[in-house]
Amino acid sequence: MGAPHPEHGVEELCAAGSRLYERALREGRVPSADVQEAPCLVAFGLLHPAVDAPGRLEPLAPAVALHRHLRTSEDRIARERRREAQLVDVFEPLLRLGGGRTPAGSTPAISLLSGRDPINLAITQAMADASRELLAIQPHISYVGKPAAILTDAMARDQDLLDRGGRIRSLYQHTMRYAPTVLARYEWLRGDVEARSLDEVTERLLVIDRTVAFIPANKDRTLALEVRHPALVDYFVTTFERLWRLATPMYPEAVRQPTLNGVTPRQRAIAALLVEGHTDTVIAERLGMNVRTARVHIAKLAATLGSESRAQLGYLIGRSGILEREG
Repeated sequence: MGAPHPEHGVEELCAAGSRLYERALREGRVPSADVQEAPCLVAFGLLHPAVDAPGRLEPLAPAVALHRHLRTSEDRIARERRREAQLVDVFEPLLRLGGGRTPAGSTPAISLLSGRDPINLAITQAMADASRELLAIQPHISYVGKPAAILTDAMARDQDLLDRGGRIRSLYQHTMRYAPTVLARYEWLRGDVEARSLDEVTERLLVIDRTVAFIPANKDRTLALEVRHPALVDYFVTTFERLWRLATPMYPEAVRQPTLNGVTPRQRAIAALLVEGHTDTVIAERLGMNVRTARVHIAKLAATLGSESRAQLGYLIGRSGILEREG
């Protein structure tokens, strides 16, 4: 199975996407199959099906694409400005009422950080003050599609914590066990570092010295919450520890999950979501893989269980006992 396509925005077009888009502009059309290496081009509207040629894709003119994405960006900024104004209207009278109740210079229990640079700066500052431990939940999109400088800075601040005698424990999805960026990170770091993986994890979570936590506040991670409320931080730590006990070790010593009756651990995870009635797209998203890979696993699972239809597959999964917990 190939590595999942890097998650990125249109402003950071991947190398494969750039090459295919340039080729489409030169040749006029490209085969639909070629977009498998760069599905982002369809998602961003840079390639679209040719009306008179099934199986071929045509490029959107760069000038038109630029205008559309600039307009989208302007609309998003306008929405944020309106939201900021609404927040000021709501909280201004409340600040007057409670202005004397918060000591000057005190750190708020929850802060909203806006923009990737301010978020990274806040995490870097918290890490600089840390001396004990970093707990991290890293979904499959955390290490892919990011500029190399960001990854280098993140590893440097991790190494600084390790050099001060701290430790790092990270949770990933199983699909990241062999991802080059993740493996390179652990080959580079020196110190008390452990990593485990699960079929599914929560959204990104960083807990530093069990005193401050960072979580995303929107889907594209341009907003984040810096949480210093002790009760909430304790809740995040408890969640992490429970997931950690359920997870499979991947570093420094990897443990391979056993195959049961010819069904792989990945196929068991897919089977559990199938019997819940989820679509292929939802299954792929939750397990951190592309839809094509998910469908390959579903087909193999159906062949193993002797299923001839989707409905029959659900019945056979239930009858097979592959979802029963061991022990």
